[in-house]
Amino acid sequence: MNNPSLFTKIINGEIPSHKIYEDDRTFAFLDIHPVQPGHVLIVPKSQVEFLWDLPDEDYRAVMATAKKLAAHIRGTLGVPYVGVQVIGVDVPHAHVHLIPFREAVEFHNHPDMNAEPDHGALTRMAEELRFS
Repeated sequence: MNNPSLFTKIINGEIPSHKIYEDDRTFAFLDIHPVQPGHVLIVPKSQVEFLWDLPDEDYRAVMATAKKLAAHIRGTLGVPYVGVQVIGVDVPHAHVHLIPFREAVEFHNHPDMNAEPDHGALTRMAEELRFS
């Protein structure tokens, strides 16, 4: 493996996160600059830069976690939609965004990436969404 990515450091507990789910192959945590409250990132535990380059088992695990968590987020937050984004440019570690929303304009919101994260709100949201 190349240098550990930001996400690998989060998975390894070297950088704190607002974790909501973990299994043998995947790790899910809140985005610190959420598009909407409850915005979750799902990453494979193996560090591969692009989602499409993951071994099939890891790809299926990420997508199964996305399906499980999307249903959980929708039910817990009472939103009609949970959108999926795969962008793949910010961190060289495959990841899927789950973004809860009510109207399309909310899904396309652009958060201020320079703003200080609201860790109090993130902690409360993580407690609400934590899935075991």
